[in-house]
Parts: sequence; C-alpha cells; structure tokens
Amino acid sequence: MATDTGSGGQSLSNEVLNLAADKARRYARDIAERRVSPSETGLAALAELHEPFPPSPSDPSDVIARLDQIGSGATAATTGARYFGFVNGGIVPAALAANWLAAAWNQNAALRVMSPIAAELEEVVLRWVCEALGLPPECAGGLVTCATMANFTALVTARYALLAREGWDVTADGMFGAPPIEVIVGAEAHSSVLKALSLAGFGSKRVTVVEADGQGRMRADKLPRLSGRTIVCIQAGNVNTGAFDPAGEICKAAREQSAWVHVDGAFGLWARISRRYEHLTQGFDQADSWATDAHKWPNAGYDSGLAIVRDGAALRASMGMTAAYLEPGSRREPMHHTPEASRRARGVELWAALKSLGRAGLCALIERTCAHAQRFAQGLREFGFEVLNDVVINQVLVSFGRPDVTREVIRRVQEDGTCWCGGTVWQGKTAMRISVSSWATTETDVERSLHAMLRIANECRAL
Repeated sequence: MATDTGSGGQSLSNEVLNLAADKARRYARDIAERRVSPSETGLAALAELHEPFPPSPSDPSDVIARLDQIGSGATAATTGARYFGFVNGGIVPAALAANWLAAAWNQNAALRVMSPIAAELEEVVLRWVCEALGLPPECAGGLVTCATMANFTALVTARYALLAREGWDVTADGMFGAPPIEVIVGAEAHSSVLKALSLAGFGSKRVTVVEADGQGRMRADKLPRLSGRTIVCIQAGNVNTGAFDPAGEICKAAREQSAWVHVDGAFGLWARISRRYEHLTQGFDQADSWATDAHKWPNAGYDSGLAIVRDGAALRASMGMTAAYLEPGSRREPMHHTPEASRRARGVELWAALKSLGRAGLCALIERTCAHAQRFAQGLREFGFEVLNDVVINQVLVSFGRPDVTREVIRRVQEDGTCWCGGTVWQGKTAMRISVSSWATTETDVERSLHAMLRIANECRAL
C-alpha cells in the first residue's frame, strides 16, 4: 500500500502513530513481569525477518504490527527493573516520552539554523552536567553516541592541543612526521579507551601500561616520567569493580609537567553528585577532559554520550569543519564539537531526564542503586559465595567456585529469565558481574533476583 500524501495520508499517519503508541505503552506496562532475557520462541521468530526485499509498499500499520509481533519478544528487558548486565541503564519516563516527541520532530542537530531547539538544549544540558559533576564552568563539550566516541573526541582534542604546543597543526599536517606523544593507561583501562586511542592513531604498542592494584586502580607511584607531550588516561569507575583511580595524585603529577589528563568516567563520574560517594571522585575535576554516558546512571535512554573538554578552543579546532553551505552562526554550533555533522537531537531526552530528576532525584537514583548492590553482595556472602571486589558503588563481582561452575550459574541465570547478569574474568578469576543501574529497580526486584541467583547457584554446587 503506497503512502498517501494528501489528507488521507494524514489520517493514516495518525492511525499508525496511535498503533505504535499503544504497542509501546503495552510493552512498558508489561516489562516488569516478563522474562528479562528473550525466550527461545522469541528468538526463533527472528528468522521470519529474513525475506527478500519487498517489491511493493506495505501498509504502515502492518509494518508496525509486524515489528511489535517479532521484535518486542526478542528484546532484552533493559527498560525493566532486573537487568543487571553491562552497566546498561533504563530510561526514566520523561526521557522515554521526550524520545517519542524528538522522533516526531526529526531534527538534524548539526547546526543551529537546522534546529534551534536542538542547539539550545545541548547548551543547557552541557552546563547542567558540568554543574552536577562539579566540572569547570568554562568547559566545552559535545553530545555523542557513547563513551567510546566521547573518549575518541576528547583524545583527538588532547592530541591537537599537545601538538599545537610544539608548533604542529595536526588538522592540517596530519600525524606523519609529528612530534611523538606518549599515552599512559592503567592495566585495567576499559576497552573503549583502547579503541578510541587506536582510532586516534595511537597504536597499542605505543601505549604505556601502568600497574593496577587489587581493585583495578592505577598505581600513582608507578607512573613513568611525564612531559608536556603526555596523555594520561585515568578511570572513574572500573567496569568490573567500580573502583576509582587516585585522580588527585595523578593530576598533581601531570600538572607539574604540563601533561594532559583524560578521564574515562562512563558511569562512575556521576557519583560526584552524591555526598555519600563524592569522596571516591576527589581530584577528577582537575583533569583536562572527561567522557561519560547519560544512558547509564542518569537513565536518559540510548544513545547519550558526552565529551567534555576544559580547552574549548582545542575542541572546536579538532572537530570543526568548513564548507560554503555550512556557514556557522555567531553562537555555539553543535557540529563543531563532535565527530558527526548530521545527527539526531539526543539532547532532547537528556534534558528531559535531567529536568525530571533534578539534583535530588539523580542523587537518589545513584544512592539507591548502590544500596541495591550492597544488598546483592551481602546476600551472596551470607550463602558462602565469594564477592571478589570491594563494593564501593553499583558493581558486584561474585565467584561461585570453580570457573566451570561459575560459568554454568551465569548461563542458567540468563536462561531462567528472572534477571540478567553477565560474566567476566577478574584478575584470573571467572566471575558473574552484577551492575545495578536502573531507576526502576526496587528492593523487591533485588530480593526476587537474589533468590533466583541463590537457587540456581545451590543447584550448581553439586556439579
């Protein structure tokens, strides 16, 4: 059925939007009681999607009905309350509703003239995030897809700034023949940082790795000699243990030598908003750039990464682009702060999430999920299972004994569907990782999930 462009088409558009809204409302309503992982039946239905490219148009309502019929059953219930994998946050109600509105707006957030609302909201949320995280008010930033791209954006900016000090314009002359830059990371640096470094032209063999302690924190006493051509990448919230690098010591040493400090703070950086946990983040405001995600702890929905840089001129010089038809205005232009030009207005959902939560709500979300993590750790220890990390924020690592037993527990937990947790290997030990990140998780959800974990673990003890 071809899409009607007349008045009948408007009626059809309303019909399909109402259908989609009904399907979405039903999905959100039922998410609390459905399996967290898709069923085998739901996964098997995906095979129906593999068909030849349709030779003729389809009725939009049929398309949405088909998408819901096959797609909804093949989702992981990350918007629910018992998904504890990959530090994936949920989505607060205001952000979900704003996402629907933003999709209807269909804005291109490249330039202010393309979308005044998108440009304005980006300015607002970047200022709010800096206020919330206690970062310098003069910082500039950009909204990107994820922490990987945020790390990339910040590291390319650092590359530009350090080489500019040496009289080298990397945007014009590239990296061939450029003065060498030393990059330092901790032994437990996240793979997104390593990928970003690779994309920025810093090969893995050129990266200096500093020893980490038993919780994954970079050892400041093991730092090599720094210089004005050094980038030090530190971590706010280890993805396994939740631990924080000693930012104060590292930033002090870096400042003395004019080195650049970059923070990978995908989720942990948000702990700065809580008086209960801000002590873990002391010194991180002294860095030169920061990467974080709003689709993790703030629960703004996917996708929502942020790159924040103290040196706004270096950010714009690194990310800016010129063309006769892309003449910028006198105010901040979004496309000159990120690798992308055309992109969706992801600041809409972030604004809605932060506006609805406010400082107190965001603080409560963070403290509540951290308390849930403590309860998981307590319950697992009480039944004799080994918690491998100091549970400082929302991450719990647990071993159920032999590696094969732990892997079997993880498999059965995922198959059971009550909750979802992933596996990892931490300093040679196979472990299940519990990441509590969703605003929707309640004490009842924790107890229900803990009961399922312990039941399955006890069944596997005899293996």
